[in-house]
Amino acid sequence: MESYSYLHLGEPEDPEKYVVCKYRVTTDLPMEKAAEAIAAEQSTGTWTGISTLDHTIFDHLGARITSIEGDIVTAEFPAEDFSIEVGSVPQILSVISGNLFGLGALKGVRLEDVTFPKSILEQFKGPKFGAQGIREMLDRPEKPLVGTIVKPKIGLSPEKTAEYVYEAGAGGLTNSKDDETLVDQAFCPIEDRTVKVVEALDRLESEGHKMMHAINVSTRGDRIVELAEKVQGWGAREIMVDVITCGFGAVQALAEDPSIKVPIHVHRTMHGAFTKDPRHGVAMLPLTKLVRMVGGDALHIGTLGVGKMTGAKADDGNLQACLGDDVPYRAVMPVCSGGVHPGLVDEIVRRAGKNVQIQAGGGVAGHPGGVRAGAMGMSQAVDAAFLGIPPEEYARDHRELAIALETWGSR
Repeated sequence: MESYSYLHLGEPEDPEKYVVCKYRVTTDLPMEKAAEAIAAEQSTGTWTGISTLDHTIFDHLGARITSIEGDIVTAEFPAEDFSIEVGSVPQILSVISGNLFGLGALKGVRLEDVTFPKSILEQFKGPKFGAQGIREMLDRPEKPLVGTIVKPKIGLSPEKTAEYVYEAGAGGLTNSKDDETLVDQAFCPIEDRTVKVVEALDRLESEGHKMMHAINVSTRGDRIVELAEKVQGWGAREIMVDVITCGFGAVQALAEDPSIKVPIHVHRTMHGAFTKDPRHGVAMLPLTKLVRMVGGDALHIGTLGVGKMTGAKADDGNLQACLGDDVPYRAVMPVCSGGVHPGLVDEIVRRAGKNVQIQAGGGVAGHPGGVRAGAMGMSQAVDAAFLGIPPEEYARDHRELAIALETWGSR
């Protein structure tokens, strides 16, 4: 049986015909052997020579290793390797991040990035609203959006949740949301919570302030559109989905269903299970690109190295993946959240720019003056950053920000 080589080192990448992936590889084998193992396993090969593989199959469908630079391997998968079913993320993930993680030839392998050809990108519709659509709904054309997560994440009644949302909006916040673990528990039924929160949002709007709250509809795949329709019918301005636990197909089903007419806020809970290890798993960047493809309107991307969930060097890549014009979709609103408080806002805006949603849970609820004062402190910090005024200087005339800086300091 003939053997085939997957090595095409030195040949240029061809993003028009191939899905191009970057892998970080840890191995005791020569890197060429490890790279070939990845290409073979994820396309036309297996652990031994086989009689059913011939040049026709190999030449048209075999993956190609075009570059090995240090521990980074570039692999190209022919577009023909991917399903003709329109917009199939499960099959895409099976190819670019499937069995390779169990290969004995590798101590570790991490999918760092992926670039899709036009033939695959055009199978997806992207966000219905995106960053610009959310801004238009809030009448907030330029300033960073400023939000909160209702805290504690579980335990509040529908009435207490609505009170929190009202106080946050009265303090100037543009956004709030359920946390990832709250959906439809007995202590806070989703219908009652949605109705009460909508009443709070209506009250704020009657007082001249627009705000949206994302109701978490994360549930079974066969029920998520139905639940979202109900929540929308009860008046919700925005819905939220935990994309890793629900699946990319859940976000896509909501985004492409014509009955869903509100933005989708995407939470990435559980991503750390495979993004945290720098040598094994999947980086956040490929996931960000997929969320934009399937139609998420806003997405958590971390805090760009600021706050409690520091880390990923690729945070800036995620920002670009949300906002860049290299794909045929509306921009996704990048959400910076995780240990955020007013003292960090200036640095987040410096790193992220102004087209961003900055979100604080404890940084609002933990303010000594209460939720409204915490919201005012966050809003004042965003105003200062927007105007280019150092927060300490702006705090001289803004008591809530001053107290927040005394409480938590600045970066």
